[in-house]
Amino acid sequence: MFYIIGGVAVLSALIMVTNKKPVSAAMSLIVVMFCLAGIYVILDAHLIAALQIIVYAGAIMVLFLFVIMLLNIQEKEGRVAKHKIFFQFTWILATGYVFINMVKLIGAGDLPARMEGNIDGFGTTRVVAEILFTDFLLPFEIASILLLAAIVGAVILAKAKIE
Repeated sequence: MFYIIGGVAVLSALIMVTNKKPVSAAMSLIVVMFCLAGIYVILDAHLIAALQIIVYAGAIMVLFLFVIMLLNIQEKEGRVAKHKIFFQFTWILATGYVFINMVKLIGAGDLPARMEGNIDGFGTTRVVAEILFTDFLLPFEIASILLLAAIVGAVILAKAKIE
């Protein structure tokens, strides 16, 4: 299942990068986000998979689509040169080659042996809440205050424009 989901994610990412239409590229990004959620499900991190779908595939992508529609971004005009597409795929292949060699150099082949010390129930609601509210309480509170300030600022700006 991992190879199927990963292959769909890579294929969709390639379509996203090479697509001329911005709405179609955003839809391909949504497919990538759902594939990432599928990989989280394979890893038994169901809470993180649900958050991936709700936050990224849902809220963030709706925001992206609203911006695309608000700015009225059209399809790129003119012909796309064949050498430009070749250049993009060459860079994608080169980056993939470098990444694979870095993984081999680091020695990620014995990754399952290294993962034995991980927390039981990784990705479950209990473990995420325990880590979030113990080790990362201060960053969590700072993020919540920043989000509250952003919401208050948005309400003030929207109210000022109405009057």
